[in-house]
Amino acid sequence: MSAPAAALPRPSAARLGRLLIVIPLLGASLAALYFLWARDAPLFAVDDVRVEGIGRSAPGGEQLRRSLIESGREMTTLHVRSDLLREAAARFPLVASVSAEADFPDGLTVRVVERRPVAVLGDGADAVVVAGDGTLLRGLAVEEGELPALSAANAPRRERLAGPRLGEAQILGAAPDALLSHVDGVATDSGGPVVTLANGIELLFGTPWRAAEKWRAAAAVLADPGLTALDYVDLSSPHRVAVGGAGHYLPVVP
Repeated sequence: MSAPAAALPRPSAARLGRLLIVIPLLGASLAALYFLWARDAPLFAVDDVRVEGIGRSAPGGEQLRRSLIESGREMTTLHVRSDLLREAAARFPLVASVSAEADFPDGLTVRVVERRPVAVLGDGADAVVVAGDGTLLRGLAVEEGELPALSAANAPRRERLAGPRLGEAQILGAAPDALLSHVDGVATDSGGPVVTLANGIELLFGTPWRAAEKWRAAAAVLADPGLTALDYVDLSSPHRVAVGGAGHYLPVVP
């Protein structure tokens, strides 16, 4: 008579629990390793780069476009590297930000956001355009009188304004287009930044803080049908606006 077959030992609950933990982790690790290999594989290399957002008058615009295209072709559609795009755009002060989106299998769309020119610093051939964050946009040409003037006579050597001039640029940077087109200039006195409109009305900002809110308050005053003329609008506290004088007619603001 043959001996009965020995029963196989049954795995313990603890061993089963460990297996249920280890197997998914092993699968996830293998998948991660595969992705790290595949994302830089030649199969997904970027070949077609499209650049959007560079204005026709942008200084160095074609150089910027070429630089972004070259950087884009160093990537794959599984591995879009924003750091390479930022490095490529760093030499161009007009660029505020740059981003990209892959278009499978081999395309990449790069989107450039330009800084908004809001003022001019200096006169004649020495004039430099200034962006709303105080960045000096050297090389950008504008028509005389197209942008309001800051109070300083000459542009500094550095690439960004500081002190009162920075505050003036930030105030103009917060202005809506409809009102910026009516601004003649801005200067800072003992009471803070003062924006002068082309018709002579002064907007007293007090500080650059809450500039966008102060512009909304100024727009409401200038659009008030009950007012036809004034000399100044005190926007130091945008919730308690004060007006005075009657020597200048209000501009027509859309």
